[in-house]
Amino acid sequence: MLSRPKPGESEADLLRFQNQFLAARASPAVKIVKKADKRKGKEGSTDADRPPLQDSKDVVMLDGFPDTLPALTPAPPKKSKIKSASVHFEDEDPEERLETHDRHITAVFSKIIERDTSAVAVTMPVPTGDPFPRTFHRDEIKSEVQLGCGRKSIFAQKMAAKRAAEKAATAPSAAECVEVRSAAPDALDPVGSVGEAPLPSSRGDKGDDFLTSQRPCLITGEGLGSQKSEQEAQAIHKENLEKLRSMSEEEILQEQARLLAQLDPSLVAFLKSQRGNNEGQKKEFKKELNRLEEFVESVPAAQHGVRSSLSMQESGLEEHVRKEENRKVEIMDDDLPVKPRKEWIHMDNVEFEKLEWMKDLPLPRQKKTKKGMQARFSLKGELIPPDADLPTHLGLHHHGEEAEARAGEFASSLKGSVLRLLLDAGFLFLLRFSLDDAVENVMAASVGALRALLVSLDDEKYLDWTFSWYQGMAAFPFVPNSEEEEEEEEEELNGTEKSQNKTLKDENKPDPDVARYDVVKGLLKTRIQHRLRYILEVVRPVPSVVLDILHILTHIARHSSEACSQLLDCPRLIETIVREFLPTQWDPKVAEPGILLTSLHGVACASAMKFIRVLASGGRNATARLLNKFEMKSRLSRFIAEEPLDVPLPREEATRLSTEAFRLWAVAAGYGQACDLYSDLYPVLVRILQSLPELLPGKSPVVELSVQRAAAVVTLLTHVTQTAGYTADLQAKLSSNNSEDSEPIPPPPVAWSQVSGLQPFLETSLKKILQQLSQTETWQTLQPLTTTCVIFLGVYYSAYSQQPSVNPVDCLEELERLTSEVLQPLLSHSAIDSMWDLLRPCSALCNPLTCSPAPESVSSIASLSCTGGKPPLSLVGSKSPFPFLTALLFLINNITHIHKGLTSKYSSLLGFRGLKDYLHQSWQTGPPSVTPSSAWILRHEYHLQYFVLALARRMAGTCPDYTQNASLHHCVAMALLSRLLPGSEHLAHEVLLDLAFNPEFLLEGKAGGPEAADFSDILHLGTSAKLAQPGSAAAFLPKVTRGALLREAYQNLPSIRSCYLSHFLHLQPTLKRSQASYQGQNYLIQSMLLPEVKGPILPSDWPFFPLISLYNKVTNAETRGAILNSLPLDLINTVTQNLQWVLLLETWRSKILRSIPTAAKLARLMCVFLTGSDLFLEAPIHCYTAALLSVYCQPKLLDSLNLDAPLPGLASFHDLYISLLEQFEGVSFGDPLFGVFVLLPLQKRFSVHLRLSVFGEHTNILRALGVPLQQFPVPLERYTSPPEDNLNLLRLYFRTLVTGALRHTWCPVLYVVAVAHVNSFIFSQESTTQETDAARKSMLRKTWLLVDENLKKHLLYYRLVNAENPLGFDLYEQLPPMRLRYLQIVTQKEITENAPALDS
Repeated sequence: MLSRPKPGESEADLLRFQNQFLAARASPAVKIVKKADKRKGKEGSTDADRPPLQDSKDVVMLDGFPDTLPALTPAPPKKSKIKSASVHFEDEDPEERLETHDRHITAVFSKIIERDTSAVAVTMPVPTGDPFPRTFHRDEIKSEVQLGCGRKSIFAQKMAAKRAAEKAATAPSAAECVEVRSAAPDALDPVGSVGEAPLPSSRGDKGDDFLTSQRPCLITGEGLGSQKSEQEAQAIHKENLEKLRSMSEEEILQEQARLLAQLDPSLVAFLKSQRGNNEGQKKEFKKELNRLEEFVESVPAAQHGVRSSLSMQESGLEEHVRKEENRKVEIMDDDLPVKPRKEWIHMDNVEFEKLEWMKDLPLPRQKKTKKGMQARFSLKGELIPPDADLPTHLGLHHHGEEAEARAGEFASSLKGSVLRLLLDAGFLFLLRFSLDDAVENVMAASVGALRALLVSLDDEKYLDWTFSWYQGMAAFPFVPNSEEEEEEEEEELNGTEKSQNKTLKDENKPDPDVARYDVVKGLLKTRIQHRLRYILEVVRPVPSVVLDILHILTHIARHSSEACSQLLDCPRLIETIVREFLPTQWDPKVAEPGILLTSLHGVACASAMKFIRVLASGGRNATARLLNKFEMKSRLSRFIAEEPLDVPLPREEATRLSTEAFRLWAVAAGYGQACDLYSDLYPVLVRILQSLPELLPGKSPVVELSVQRAAAVVTLLTHVTQTAGYTADLQAKLSSNNSEDSEPIPPPPVAWSQVSGLQPFLETSLKKILQQLSQTETWQTLQPLTTTCVIFLGVYYSAYSQQPSVNPVDCLEELERLTSEVLQPLLSHSAIDSMWDLLRPCSALCNPLTCSPAPESVSSIASLSCTGGKPPLSLVGSKSPFPFLTALLFLINNITHIHKGLTSKYSSLLGFRGLKDYLHQSWQTGPPSVTPSSAWILRHEYHLQYFVLALARRMAGTCPDYTQNASLHHCVAMALLSRLLPGSEHLAHEVLLDLAFNPEFLLEGKAGGPEAADFSDILHLGTSAKLAQPGSAAAFLPKVTRGALLREAYQNLPSIRSCYLSHFLHLQPTLKRSQASYQGQNYLIQSMLLPEVKGPILPSDWPFFPLISLYNKVTNAETRGAILNSLPLDLINTVTQNLQWVLLLETWRSKILRSIPTAAKLARLMCVFLTGSDLFLEAPIHCYTAALLSVYCQPKLLDSLNLDAPLPGLASFHDLYISLLEQFEGVSFGDPLFGVFVLLPLQKRFSVHLRLSVFGEHTNILRALGVPLQQFPVPLERYTSPPEDNLNLLRLYFRTLVTGALRHTWCPVLYVVAVAHVNSFIFSQESTTQETDAARKSMLRKTWLLVDENLKKHLLYYRLVNAENPLGFDLYEQLPPMRLRYLQIVTQKEITENAPALDS
């Protein structure tokens, strides 16, 4: 036995083993068998089975060539499924067949024969002057050449054109031409069979032309795959023609109809389109017809028949081509500036409708129309007439509608704000990155762009203008009010926790996300203050860049107290600004005229002082750091002690610098700080006060700036006086050493005796200025100073009356003297009368557009929208009377508060017609939108309204003739309560305390208001339905009239006031801060920045606040699973007092609650039933709720009721209604009043889901919902009309009726509703879906088969709703004939005319 090879044996050993195996002639252990080839269909054969090669056949072996051709693609070879089924003929030579299918590479190179070129003429290239051979372009191919099927190369197209040119050299005979071309025009006929030739409509000459066509129109023979394909197609064509000639016209039409019926319509349309849509062939054939016509005219007259036939065909072709071309003649003539050519790529089929935009604009024409046209403007903002003919290159076309006829830009062509688009595109961070550039010009450009983006110089101008107004030093932060909504879990946090949580969220957000809703906060996250400090300190740019940086820093400081802290904490920023731009001495040459400053470093700058002043407004701690750490006290002394004329600066800049220094000192004095400078600089202040009369126009070259400086000085003295007024009080508290005060506040270093001598100076200056009251221009110039003088007197006398060292009698005599000598003559002046008349034109409430956001304003950048200036007749305009009249009312209120006997002296003030017109108009306007551009203006207007109301309150009890204005002032007070902004909590508290619930302002309670309400209910005034009040489930509940309820509520006004004040205790912290500001307690003021504005202090529905608060407590307690012991013990009194106040307002001040939707009012009343289990059964609560329900069920209010719209303060009315249904099931006791609130939302015009909830998920309440029809205050027609169209609800109606879940004795209202809708549905014969039709017929059959005869009669014989009928509806005595026939058809029963009528 042969051994196997082992490892280590060489090739010689393997050869030896092979020879031994062959010599032994042993059989191999493995036999190689080829697997059968699936493609051949038979088993494969081994090499041994192959026949030997014949020696007679030479085999050429080419070395280096493979046996098979290389594969062109990496894909595996395909296996043919039909190769084995190939057809083989018996006489076919197998060798020839093998040779034909031989694919070996040797078969290609086996016969190589060289072409004989001996007889071919050789032509030399044509010499040209071009350096290179001329290239060949596609468009050189003649378009007249008809290409064959498929795409051809450029060479093939050129050769075909050459052959066509050679054939054209020999002219064909006339007969041949006519014979060949005669059928072609008819090929354009769109009507024809699907065969090879179109079927004629008549057997005339035209039909003969069809049958003489020598070429097929559709079949080309391309798919036959042989060289004789064209001959085969021609043979088929001739066979078809012979077949058509042998058929009659009727047979042809029958075959045509049969083919059209069998074939797919899309295929028929495709075949027709292949015959008639080739525009190029039509044009080409038209040219050939013209040539043929010329040729025919040269033939003898004997052939005129052919000529006439040709003319007929030509006319038919021209008419068809004209129809095709006329559709596009508007575009094809000469309209297009570039004529499309067929030789261009993809232009063989020109789509003219897509080229229409290239047409020239038509001539402008004036449209004779009465409809308004949108104004269009040039790029310079000039109005363009509609018929103006402007060239298109100006870029004023293709914008919006009528772009082809009218030129000009218009506002609607810009979708959204351009600034918003820039910010969304990353423009802000492009500027921020550019600040880090090393090139100074790039940095300067970036600073300028940032200043233009963030800062409005007009905003700063008006903020400086209002600085000396009443409470003008305080301002709202420049925080955008469109920040992201806080998460639900944060709603229970207090203000401090919210602020801390929000700060942490912002720190974790990327810079672009923060900048998307707050640009300043996003820039601070990029540490922009550090880069600006570097530019100021190291780069030291030119003065314009320095001023831009100071403006940017000022805007950032106005953002918030947090921003001020970041600026203060920036290393060396404040030091650099103070050292470089507020030095104590500098080169005096800068004050010389004509000197151009190349650097602002080392020179005092008013903008730097303003930045420090705005930074100090961020908080008392920031002010203390600026005064002490950054040595601003010495700077104040330096710039205040020296007159502007003596400062080595230009006059205007020196005046601005002095003004800003006084304003900074005023801010510090507003915190009770820097008052020690008062004694040091007292001589300077006295010198300024003595010079105030010299500010009259004509005595100073810069009057306006000087007046602003003088107003700043008086504002400073006002705050110093306020601070000195509390010195004695703080000293007494410190001396008493009260244990309650853990940290006593030290008294300020200024005493009352130091400021008591200021009043004579200012009163004298005021008298002299008031002498200029008749001169309008002078008065407008001096008005800021006049305003501050009046405010000072108000503050002075308020503090003067509280000083323990002052004799009260002396104080009262001073006030009487001031009243008789100054104020009464002032009020009787005609100029003051005209000021009251200007209140309404200048009011922001009456003219909301004056404080609306600018068009280009964005929500992420807070702006006052003062760009371009405010109009003179606006609240902050030059002619505005608001600042002076507010200061005057402030002074008069303080006087009447101290000396109540002088109140009657000012009774004429409230009688000015202009004031009454303004108040009447202002409270009736809708609630203003609160934005950064409106909040700062509205705050000043609310100050004036509050002082008018405060004066009215004092006059209400002392002046007998005041009653005529009481209702007006009460309406203004109620409107003001829902409008006051954060920071004015003290004013809101005073209005609630003294005005809103004051019986003196509700004269209806004394003058027969309750009796009038009863009389109105008796006569049903203002309503078409009776004001029915539902009863109660509680036993022995007496019926009380609305008048009695109003009388009781009016008498209970003090308790109602206490109830509301107790529910606003959550505002106590902000109230204390506000009181410190309005009462002049400077030592308690923490910041001059007001709270962030997101809306008014009180919501618009604040009259319902106690009820909502109790409901929230119950809901939160139930959510946490706690026992409801946390509710107030006097729960019944609280709810009763809330309902009493709402009833008073709805009856006597209904317009006050006009801004609250009726649906929101009803939703809040539902809280009565959701708060506590049986709270609604208490007698007073039940009575007042029923009275309010009767008010809300009046027709006008029912028409305005919309439960589908989103309601303020309510996430989903559907969820609230489901809670009401569940509460009704649990604790209603079938109370009719509760039932009415359940039934109200089920009116037909409201969401069907509410009705599905009752009839689908809460059918148990149908047994307890027993509201009598006589006590139901809503007309039933609102439930039954229009007919119900929801099939699921109709099936539920029918099911509850048939199963007895809904009965008339249990729920009469919904029984009427269900019967009405089911009756309308089963007798409806309108066309509808199959499912609905089957459902109503099935429901009618089931109704006919009902066992309950009463229900059957109600469903079949229902006629109309009638609330006076005990059933709630009327019935037919007999069915109408139409319904009777329909019932007979559906039920398939014989119902005669003598069908039993209803029992009476």
